[in-house]
Amino acid sequence: MASVSIRKLGVSFGSLKVLHDLDLEVAEGEFVVLLGPSGCGKSTLLNAVAGLLDIDAGQVWIGGKNVTWEEPKDRGIGMVFQSYALYPRMTAEGNLTFGLRVAGVAKDEISHRVAKTAELLQIEPLLKRRPAELSGGQRQRVAIGRALVREAGVFLFDEPLSNLDAKLRTELRVELKKLHMTLGSTMIYVTHDQIEALTLADRVAVMYRGVIQQLATPKEIYQRPVNRFVAGFVGSPAMNFISGELVAKGGPALRVKDGSKIGLSGYPFDAKPVSGRKVDLGIRPEQIHFNSTAPGASILPLKLTLVEPMGADSLLWGTVGDEQVSVRIGPDETHELGERIDVHFQPAAASIFDAETGERL
Repeated sequence: MASVSIRKLGVSFGSLKVLHDLDLEVAEGEFVVLLGPSGCGKSTLLNAVAGLLDIDAGQVWIGGKNVTWEEPKDRGIGMVFQSYALYPRMTAEGNLTFGLRVAGVAKDEISHRVAKTAELLQIEPLLKRRPAELSGGQRQRVAIGRALVREAGVFLFDEPLSNLDAKLRTELRVELKKLHMTLGSTMIYVTHDQIEALTLADRVAVMYRGVIQQLATPKEIYQRPVNRFVAGFVGSPAMNFISGELVAKGGPALRVKDGSKIGLSGYPFDAKPVSGRKVDLGIRPEQIHFNSTAPGASILPLKLTLVEPMGADSLLWGTVGDEQVSVRIGPDETHELGERIDVHFQPAAASIFDAETGERL
């Protein structure tokens, strides 16, 4: 295991600035996921850690050693790419052993590492097969195994499951979680899939436009997003947003476009609310309920427009004023489309963002 320290990292491609003075600390044995949309810089950051591209500014430290200008082979890392990148004419065993043989590792040690890794990934029966004889999931297991046999201090994963179908992604996601629990290795994992991020990570770094917007546990990222981007990006279905302006007199409330008010008593404002401030109220679909006897609940006047069955539950869509809102309901609940009904939410569990800056209030 080794820690990773990224200090004031800057990367540009020509005139395009991709990473901006980026700092990130990954502790020994920690599983950190870099999450964000395409083009946000997450793979660039991973490649900078791996030494696969030149950086403009800053430093990369691995295991307490400055490796900023070290070759990738000297950084003590193992990397798994989005594409399997297996040698097609070699067997799975040949792919696992190739790097070790080039490095001059003793034959007995190679055999020991391959046997241990194959057992861990449950690929023993596949060792004599070539990549063309393997399924996508099996190829990815071999690719992961090729990194593991190096017994590196840090493992880097660049969207390793994105080429697999949904069922295989779920299966391998579970295997990766188990793998980290077994090995206790330091892992940095890149994905645009928020489910992968929330289920795998000890901490998630949400990135946008070359900047880490929030670095926190999955629970904190989901429940207390620091800005509107994080709130809207993390969550499936996405967080609902209702725009309006704050009313401070007589208890905090949100005045929406049609003039009606939504109570906000109980919301933990960072500072005293100011009347007239333009804000966005964020409420997750599962935080809205049709029947609520809990103290402090506020009312949303909802007009129902659509039901979207999703198997284990359903999404009920409606409008509050002219804002579209979704509510997660049980699969057997029935409601009349077009009806108007008061639903409830707890302001203390909601999020409020400044409409101009997007920052959490």
